[in-house]
Amino acid sequence: MPENKVLINLSDTTQTVADPWEDIRGMHVKDSDGTDIGTVEDLLIDADEQRVQFLRVEHGGILGFGATASFVPVESVAEVAEGEVRITQSSDHVAGAPRYDPELSDQGEYYGSVYGYYGYPPFWMAGYIYPPFPPRQR
Repeated sequence: MPENKVLINLSDTTQTVADPWEDIRGMHVKDSDGTDIGTVEDLLIDADEQRVQFLRVEHGGILGFGATASFVPVESVAEVAEGEVRITQSSDHVAGAPRYDPELSDQGEYYGSVYGYYGYPPFWMAGYIYPPFPPRQR
């Protein structure tokens, strides 16, 4: 990832999502079979473009303790409807995604490995086209 590209948690900024319908934080995430994966805890945005690149999904644990975070590229979102986010991958695939440890991981290398794992080109590659946010059923 080029040094001029930085991803930040939306919750670490004073910014908000322009359309409240697009703020999916707190929604349940379901896989391609409808299995519950976890909850969208935060959105990682490209600091320059101000666009969501990843969902930070918390899953596992009991009463919030021991939960694991997985980053899911926005390209994996198939639908947002009725308080839930459906993604195109299975829960097993999400569970096998590269884990992030801020103490050990180079941010660019880590996010590149996540994109590779899910089979998408990284947002910093030439010719990258931001995916349209799926329509939300209201």
